Amino acid sequence: MKRICVFCGSNFGNKPDYELAAIAMGQELARRGLSLVYGGGKVGLMGAIADATLAAGGEVIGVIPEFLRLKELDHAHLTELHIVGSMHERKAKMAELADGFIAMPGGFGTFEEWFEVLTWSQLGMHSKPIGLLNTAAYYAELTGFIARAIGDGFVGERESRLLQVADTPAALLDLLACQPGQPGGEWSRS
Repeated sequence: MKRICVFCGSNFGNKPDYELAAIAMGQELARRGLSLVYGGGKVGLMGAIADATLAAGGEVIGVIPEFLRLKELDHAHLTELHIVGSMHERKAKMAELADGFIAMPGGFGTFEEWFEVLTWSQLGMHSKPIGLLNTAAYYAELTGFIARAIGDGFVGERESRLLQVADTPAALLDLLACQPGQPGGEWSRS
């Protein structure tokens, strides 16, 4: 792995732990020589992880739709910035550039982006590792819900192994480094 795509909030949330985790993730990516691929924003956790990665000497590649750039939400000091026409193009470009994916705390956009790459893995469209950074137990209910979906037969055992979860950036990156994505496409309808 050389590049990790991180989906995270364009807000800071209401717990200092979230911003601290974004800073720690950026520092850890740079320390390991991994480039950050992200949504290109300068605000919230997105800005915090980009700033931390850059400050630690890392490479940061942003991908932002033109309409967000026009609202002056793009980060002006990235290693590389790709400007695309739509949110759909943004997700496709980030997926193309990344060797793995992480969701940190965030809102609907974070959820949607992360679930899409998880679904693409399930369908065999990529085999890149996928993780959740469970800062301050943010994703505890989601991981419980996923367990329920597995138990109720909507998600298979193979698909359950597509996802890695950890509470710290270092632990999650260790898991992703040891767990290449699973080849997908073996799902079936019941």
